[in-house]
Amino acid sequence: MLKRRRNQAPPLDDGTHCPVDECMKLLGGSWTPYIIWHLSAGPRRFSELESDIPPISAKVLSTRLKELCTKGVVIRTVQPTSPPSVDYTLSELGRELLPVITAIVDVGTRLKRTAGACPD
Repeated sequence: MLKRRRNQAPPLDDGTHCPVDECMKLLGGSWTPYIIWHLSAGPRRFSELESDIPPISAKVLSTRLKELCTKGVVIRTVQPTSPPSVDYTLSELGRELLPVITAIVDVGTRLKRTAGACPD
């Protein structure tokens, strides 16, 4: 029988709340990384985001934007125009997620290149 090795990784939580779970719940939401990615270049209106991400439905986009605003990742600003328009931008917290999403894109690109590289 093999001896079980002790885990040397530092604990992720205090026993009651895991920060990895919190972040993964956010990023695991439908279309959330795409929304954050498209907001990385600057403010976008709802209709612009809708056309940036063609397969997303208006209902899902609306739900995700509300969720991201509630979590403090996205800032919603109503412009005093006639008719009023709404801009969405990334908050500082939202900008902190960009390196993570960029890393996921980089790994995904490498995975696509190596797909099928290992024979069955």
